Amino acid sequence: MSFLWPDALWALALVPALVALYVLILRRKRRLALRFADLGLIREAMQGQSRLRRHIPPALFLLALVGLIVASARPVATLTLPVSRQTIILAMDVSGSMRAKDVEPSRFEAMKAAARQFIQDVPRNTKIGIVSFAGTASVVQQPTDNKEDLLAAIERFQLQRATAIGSGIIVSLATLFPDEGIDVSEYVYGERAWRSRPLADAKKDAKKEFKPVPPGSYTGGAIILLTDGQRTTGPDSIEAAKMAADRGVRIYTVGLGTVHGDVIGFEGWSFRVRLDEETLKQIAQMTRGEYFYAGTAADLKKVYESLSTRLVLERRETEITALLAAASALVAAAAGLLSLFWFNRVL
Repeated sequence: MSFLWPDALWALALVPALVALYVLILRRKRRLALRFADLGLIREAMQGQSRLRRHIPPALFLLALVGLIVASARPVATLTLPVSRQTIILAMDVSGSMRAKDVEPSRFEAMKAAARQFIQDVPRNTKIGIVSFAGTASVVQQPTDNKEDLLAAIERFQLQRATAIGSGIIVSLATLFPDEGIDVSEYVYGERAWRSRPLADAKKDAKKEFKPVPPGSYTGGAIILLTDGQRTTGPDSIEAAKMAADRGVRIYTVGLGTVHGDVIGFEGWSFRVRLDEETLKQIAQMTRGEYFYAGTAADLKKVYESLSTRLVLERRETEITALLAAASALVAAAAGLLSLFWFNRVL
């Protein structure tokens, strides 16, 4: 716990003085009682009430006073609370491999159905953006809390050739950080960004410099990556994940399909598409996210429900002045009521 106004805690030095004053008052009352009353009568009266009970109201009042002094210093504690505003980017694979039917009715339809359910379940104070990727990546819906727009964006999906997972991650980062100067055209659409030179070298040309932060430290948003993990083109998936890790963004990867895969046909060609779990696990590990396997539509729905719970709660520093002051007021009121009930007086 920390304090915004720590100087106010000096008032706690008065607490020992108040305790000493209370003890002096008790001793004075005892001396007066001995002077003007018969000792036998005093003992008889003291047997009718608990010696401990008479100290409870003053002790509670002192505790309330300490609480109010601490509250005046404006304490800040780390609590797990619902996030007031968070942005989640759904990076969704719309490549031809999503035709595979190893997830019923198909990977593509199961992904869309689970995404629709996720959007419906997420609280209104969470913004969702949608990025689709195949040979390249694009933002199909800017972050919004309008669920009708999000659902309509999913219905506009069309399957395309190739799979550029790295492009999907980079476009998702640019959507999360629109003012950071991530040059999407350089990273994603320019061939030299991923053929002529390493992605790490291209990062040096970013319009806005930034200092890397610890992986997983960004609490304003996250990326949910839905794919079978088989990259066929575009920037390297692991290097793109390193960009996310440097910005503290967690990537929760969702593996669609099965390890054995399925044979699909497209424009006269047939080929087997398999789930690349190792790449997806590595992306999640690098960014301090988590990997989920979705072998069936039911599994995928459970994944989204789990992510919904994980992404709407956050441990954050919160000022608890009002909470502590209210608790102190209740304790003070309890002290007064007990004194009135037991001794017919307020303290």
